Amino acid sequence: MSVEDEVGNQALWLDSPRAGLRVGPAPRPRPGRGEVLVQVRALALNPVDAVPGLARRFVYPWLRYPAVLGTDVAGEVVEVGAGVGDLRAGDRVVGLATGQERFRNSTAHGAFQHLVVLAAAVTTPIPAAMAFTDAVVLPLGAATAAAGLFQDDQLGLALPTASAAGRGEDVLVWGASTSVGTNATQLARAAGYRVLATASPRNHDLVRSLGAAEVFDYRDAAVVHEVVRALRGRHLAGTLAIGAGSLPRTIAVARRAGGTGRIASAHPTPITAARRVAVRPLGVHVSAVWGGAPAQNEVGPAVFARFLPAALAEGRYRPAPPADVVGHGLAAVPAALRRLRAGVSARKLVVTL
Repeated sequence: MSVEDEVGNQALWLDSPRAGLRVGPAPRPRPGRGEVLVQVRALALNPVDAVPGLARRFVYPWLRYPAVLGTDVAGEVVEVGAGVGDLRAGDRVVGLATGQERFRNSTAHGAFQHLVVLAAAVTTPIPAAMAFTDAVVLPLGAATAAAGLFQDDQLGLALPTASAAGRGEDVLVWGASTSVGTNATQLARAAGYRVLATASPRNHDLVRSLGAAEVFDYRDAAVVHEVVRALRGRHLAGTLAIGAGSLPRTIAVARRAGGTGRIASAHPTPITAARRVAVRPLGVHVSAVWGGAPAQNEVGPAVFARFLPAALAEGRYRPAPPADVVGHGLAAVPAALRRLRAGVSARKLVVTL
């Protein structure tokens, strides 16, 4: 019998922004209305989980300590709260843990534990043949991409469907081999848009396989010219700018291409805010994407509850980027986070439980 079996739930605790992570006992959470309790089988790690020390105060200034971090969870439903109609105990699911969100601020909803509470609206059943370690790469990447593409305060594009007709409009995904970018490419295609994308050359085949019509090397000095040429005679419905350095070049594209001039930045910083003001007179509208936002609006259930279940079951949507399983057990998470800080490209680090 493991330590976890003897004491019940276990969590990876962060006692303060400066403290190290420690494994320790945690209360057994109870799902509320619209929620499910999930036995975690796999966790995926995101850059926001690896924010060091006091920098976390900048990203999550509201977070109470001790805290349980993490957002990406896959496992089995063990208990269903009131008002949940489509999920049952025993279902294999993947979902977005919202414990660090301002509206939640709850250790029971943090991913890095054996039993976690998830909102049913951002939880998706997965096919029996899909491994938990593959499915778990989805939640925060898909949620952030969906926020940027579909929320009215972002690009405001049409939602994905099972058989969206071509819209005759283009979406530019700058940074398409990232977790957010691989999901944005697939979601935009499922919504009927032609996708232009940027990535390093070694990841071009991956991005094309997810549905991008054309892929450009973001490090090419002529990349802005090449993207604008590909957009000639077409309408740019919007741009999702992902990663450091993406915003200046996507602004240059938006100024020269025919379209809405709307850019959703998935790399929000104080510099992003300053550029947002500076480019407004030029006809370019820049907004900052927050990945957890779909848990509080209609985009979350539209993607996680209504689109993804059938899309995953029918193979129309692929968990991406590929998983790299780097350890087992909560005690393996700190080393995995250090590895993530050192840099990871076109894959997502996963720990099994």
